[in-house]
Amino acid sequence: MRVAVAYSGGRDSTALLHATARAALDTGVQVVGLHVHHGLSPHADAWLTHCRQQVEGWAAAGLPVSFMFRRLPGKPAKGESIEAWARDARYRALEEMAEEQGAALVLLAHHRRDQAETFVLQALRGAGMAGLSAMPESVARSGLVWARPWLNAGREQVEAYLQAHQLSFIDDDSNSDPRYARNRLRLQVWPKLLEAFPQAESSLATSAAWAQEALALQLELAEFDLDQVCDEKLALRLGDWQKLSPARCSNALRAWIQRSSGQAAPASLVQRLMAELGQALAPAAWPHGDGELRRYRGRLRFMAAASIASSEAPATDMSISRAGRYRLAGWGGVLQVQAVKQGGVPLARLAQLQIRPRQGGEQFQRAPASTARSLKKCFQEAAVPAWEREGPLLFAGDQLLYVPGLGVDARVWGTGGERIMSLRWLPDSNAKA
Repeated sequence: MRVAVAYSGGRDSTALLHATARAALDTGVQVVGLHVHHGLSPHADAWLTHCRQQVEGWAAAGLPVSFMFRRLPGKPAKGESIEAWARDARYRALEEMAEEQGAALVLLAHHRRDQAETFVLQALRGAGMAGLSAMPESVARSGLVWARPWLNAGREQVEAYLQAHQLSFIDDDSNSDPRYARNRLRLQVWPKLLEAFPQAESSLATSAAWAQEALALQLELAEFDLDQVCDEKLALRLGDWQKLSPARCSNALRAWIQRSSGQAAPASLVQRLMAELGQALAPAAWPHGDGELRRYRGRLRFMAAASIASSEAPATDMSISRAGRYRLAGWGGVLQVQAVKQGGVPLARLAQLQIRPRQGGEQFQRAPASTARSLKKCFQEAAVPAWEREGPLLFAGDQLLYVPGLGVDARVWGTGGERIMSLRWLPDSNAKA
């Protein structure tokens, strides 16, 4: 078994790596210190050398510990927060190194004061319950467990451990740079806060724990509400959603966006949707992450960018000779072809196809006894949302064969004795359906 420790070389991570290695003695557990070279400080190379030499010294003394490092590529983009860039890149690097080392557990050295500081910073940013929850003691993410075993320990306990074992550590000069919010809090506010309220550290950490409990309750309530207001395709039924109390509407909406898009919704988006969703019924779209939230006929759905077919995709030729799935280049999805007994197109007519975007003027016949009508009218009759009307159209010569959302044109349905196929367009967002 192998356990990883995020090891910057600072006082907290030095103490944690050493304590973990000592605890692993005679257990068969191997410990690896993971160091991230950010490349932001002129001292970064020296810090790397210090960390490597310290771990090698511990290993020579008999501790079951090894060392691994990763240099971060690139640098923050212009205008990008250095803190946010470094944090995100650091966690990606730690994840990659842990996987390479075969470690399923990564230990982080945050302690009680870090937790209290995070709570204050989030409160000053106007964060909701998720932000005020600060840092969890453990969380499973990307196949790894990230744990903070010292989250309830005071900084003075870490200091005492360092002194007891005479451990050397790095003092990062950037920790005194007031450009960073945490440094301003730590250097300018925290001493005065503790002077006025000596119990502030433990009290604020306790508040973060209460926030975590409240967040868990919010999530449970949201899951219950979403079961009542989502349809079988996980779209939000706006009429049912609006029957909830305002607080539950907001809570369910936030959870639904996270579930549907895989990305947390900023407070500004939730507030905007709360104000706008109930004001009109007309189709509308709101950008979010790598896609859009779209309202159509009383439903709210998330559409990923990859599933929003481009109306500018060029016409292309293709041939289909058997059932299967065919990826259509430039369209962001696959065409599923299956054998059926009725309501399909003869396989022979799929030998020479042209894939075209919708250009206007196309006519489609929904049933044998009906008449051909414009795609717009057919889409309206079938209640096909506007964003599902831009998929690829299949033609054989000048004859329209298939329209996503409508199906195979009734004028080309096969008869008995022919091998006939159904066609179904699957955008990448649901190509596995």
